[in-house]
Amino acid sequence: MNQPLSSRLQDFLTTHAIKLERHEHAAVMTVAESELLVPALPGAKTKNLFLRDKKGLKHFLVTIPAALSVNLNQLGDLLGAGRLGFASADRLLTHLGVTPGSVSMLGLVNDTAHNVQFVIDQTLWDAPALQAHPLINTATMIVPHTDLVRFLTATGHEPQIISVPANQAEEPAS
Repeated sequence: MNQPLSSRLQDFLTTHAIKLERHEHAAVMTVAESELLVPALPGAKTKNLFLRDKKGLKHFLVTIPAALSVNLNQLGDLLGAGRLGFASADRLLTHLGVTPGSVSMLGLVNDTAHNVQFVIDQTLWDAPALQAHPLINTATMIVPHTDLVRFLTATGHEPQIISVPANQAEEPAS
């Protein structure tokens, strides 16, 4: 348990023969900073929302295209969770073992109690590869779809694949 998070992730990936390409870069906290500081890489850029239901009993890691602005009310209805809100940094650390700015689907490696439901947008699920932080925001890993499936299977997380509802004013162009 005393290993750095990135070492624990690397050990998990090695154990499950998942080889991901890693690219180091300056620390980024937001998608906007990522656009400026992360070099052009293969795979779809992602944004991750760590959400909870109103009572704080259900937690969701929602992975969406980086440019998507989510309608949380519609998403909550779609997930059958009612009103959703952003979970606290304490909940993020407790459930995914990461701090704000380092959230990614790879954090599911730390959710051994399976308290977090993984939700991924259909367009990302259909992509040949995704970009994800390896539990720190100073690197990005390229996650081919086949390795994403293997990772989720190894962590015991069944993805909920949906078309995440966008805010009407900011729907991405088709």
